[in-house]
Formats: sequence, C-alpha cells, structure tokens
Amino acid sequence: MKSSFFNPPPDGKAIEIKRGIMTVPKVPIIPFIEGDGIGPELWAAARPALDAAVHLAYGEGRRLGWMEVPAGEKALFQVGEPLPEETIQAIAKYKVAIKGPLTTPVGGGFRSLNVALRKRLDLYACVRPVRWISGVPSPVRHPELVDMVVFRENTEDIYAGIEFQAGSEPNRAFQAWLAQHQPEAFAKICFPDSSAFSIKPISRQGSERLVRSALRYALENRRKRVTLVHKGNIMKFTEGAFAAWGYDLAEGEFGAQATTQRQYQQTRAAQGQAAAETERQAALASGKLLVDDVITDAAFEQALTRPDSLDVIATMNLNGDYLSDALTAQVGGLGMAPGANLNFETRIALFEATHGTAPALAGKNQANPCSLILSGALMLRYLGWDEAAGLVEAGIRGAVSSGQVTADLARLMPGAAALSTADFGAAVIQHMPTHCKN
Repeated sequence: MKSSFFNPPPDGKAIEIKRGIMTVPKVPIIPFIEGDGIGPELWAAARPALDAAVHLAYGEGRRLGWMEVPAGEKALFQVGEPLPEETIQAIAKYKVAIKGPLTTPVGGGFRSLNVALRKRLDLYACVRPVRWISGVPSPVRHPELVDMVVFRENTEDIYAGIEFQAGSEPNRAFQAWLAQHQPEAFAKICFPDSSAFSIKPISRQGSERLVRSALRYALENRRKRVTLVHKGNIMKFTEGAFAAWGYDLAEGEFGAQATTQRQYQQTRAAQGQAAAETERQAALASGKLLVDDVITDAAFEQALTRPDSLDVIATMNLNGDYLSDALTAQVGGLGMAPGANLNFETRIALFEATHGTAPALAGKNQANPCSLILSGALMLRYLGWDEAAGLVEAGIRGAVSSGQVTADLARLMPGAAALSTADFGAAVIQHMPTHCKN
C-alpha cells in the first residue's frame, strides 16, 4: 500500500462507541476518499472550508484529523484494485468517513463502489436532507416549501445485484426453474429467449430497521410526518410488504408516539368517517407523529404540487434513488444536495457527495463543491459539532446571497459572478460569521 495512504495525524484518536454512545475526541481521525473525476477539486475546496469552520467555532480545542484512504481510479492505479480491503476496515475502525464521487462503469467492468461500500459496511440507511438555500435557482415556483429528509434503504431491492444475463447458462437455469415451479409467472414473460432478469429481495428485517431509523429521526428532530413510499399496488409481496411491515413497526414499537393512516382506515371502516377523523385529530393534537403511505408515482406528483405535505420519507432502494434526485432538482440540483450512509446500530457513517464524477469537468476547476461541503456539515452535526456545522451552512448561504457561485448556478442568476471551484470554497470561508446560532 502506498505510503500516502492510511497516515492519521499523530495527535488523532479514533471515535469510540460504548453501549451505543459515541465519544468524539478533540482530534477525531476521519478517513477521506477524494473521489474520481472532479472529486479531487471538490475535496480541495471542501476540506479547507470544514477546517476553517471547526477552527472558528472551537479555536485550538478541536480539529478534524484527516486520513486519506484509497478507492476508485486512484486506488486502481496506485494499489491495483478499486476498493482495497484496508479501506473498508479503516472506515469500520474509525466509524466516520467522507468521500467524493466514485466512477462506476456502465454495462461492464467492476460493480458500483458506492454500493459495495454500503453493503460491506452494512450502511443500510441513505439519509438525504433536501432543503432550499435562499437565492439558489430553482425550476419550481415555491422552493422554500421543500424541506424533506429521505431515508432510502441501501442494501436490498434491485441494487442487491442479483442478475442473470440474457442468454447465459444461469439465465437458462433460472427460466427452467421458473417454468417448472411457477408456470403462471413464466407465462408472463413476453420474450423469454432475449430476457435478462434481476431479483428484488425485500426483507422484514431490512424494512424494519430502515423505518425504525426514520421514525426515531422524526421524533428526535420534532418532525410531524413519516411517509412510506412504495409501489405496493403492483409489487404486492415486496413493496407492499415494505409498507405493511412499516405500519406494523410504527404501531407496535412506536404506538405511544405515533398514529398511522392504517389505523385511521381501520377505524373508518369499523366506526365511520367522523369517528376516524376525531380519533386522528386527537392523536395529532397530543403531539403524536403521523405515519402514512403514498404510492411512488403519486409521491413524485405530490412532491411537485404540494411539497410541504412531505416531511420525512422512508422508502426502498430504487425508489429512494429516483425520488431523492428528483427532489433535489427543486432546490438547485444534485450539486446542492448532501448525503450520508449510516448504520444506526454500529454507528458507522459515510458522508458523500450525492452526484457523479462529471469527467467532462474534471481538471477545469469549475465544478460546484456544495454537495461535498454540505455533506461535511452533515458530518459535523453527526459528530455533535453543531456550531461548526452552522458556520459551514452560513458560509454557503452568504456566498450564494452575495452572488458568488460556481458557473452552474451563475448562468441562472443574473448579475452573479461565476467562481472557480477553489474560489467558491474560499468565498464560503469568507462568509462564515465569527459565531453562529443553531
């Protein structure tokens, strides 16, 4: 392994987890992956902004102890493999890490490194806050109404990677089994000779832990609603089961703190509309969390026409991928969206830029680093360093409001100055207040 990797600062210490409680040292060792394509430029802008915020907030009392770990093309060229085992073990050991975008070949080559990291570290919850920053161009009339947090299940669904290539021997064996044991299902295949297949595993355990984390987040952060997004009207035994298991969990484990749409429907069927409405209003008036569900396509429509009706969203892998990206389009696009991959039991967390590597922009110093910087702010809040996180967020707000933005935003903001990636990072630091109220 190259000597430039796995070199923690001498005064750095590992974050400790004891009985589920995280203890953060004054200089926590934070593994980082620069990423591919525009990743190194984004990181060169993000790291100084995060360091500046920590210094402004705490002086010499705290510092982020950065340690580079390899992944992606850099690892492939320098180490010989795109995702070294040592990188996975380092993130597991130090608990909290951050990464830029990583290349995933389309149609061949190695599988997604993002998916591999999530599965190997069992980072089952992809958490994506979606909120508009005043002044950022938006294609919708009222982006200020967009304030959602998406909990996307990260380890199951189509992204499990269980596929049979068309014409392959495993494909033929799968079709033979299906024809013998499920002839009605096999008959639904229009073109079996040229069909490829993916298998969609959805489990009770995976669904429950994802929904549980969303409910806990909503309660801890005083949100008012958790919506289960699914296509259970079509995929009844997978996505329909996700919704049913989610309701079971909400009513069983959180019955004292939540009321569900399913309970409302049951009361309405038994006692009528008026009784159901009275019961629900009383539950909400007492401060209970509302848990409901929406069919996936309706959720997209609702997010555009009534975004303030969505609050915390819990959904499966593929739905969450589509939906979280569509929601971020309303607040300026993927360049403005932070993200985190979390396991709330092991307390391993990987924060990341939510967009791709943008190879056409690589090396031009033009890319927008907001996603990575905001993911860093999300990481600071996870560490309990709220003051520093607030400074990062205030710095971005200040830069945007002054018209100091990268080219992707400047072209939609009359009078704005198009800054380079590096200069935008400097502008964020410049606009950090000397103190920040959270």
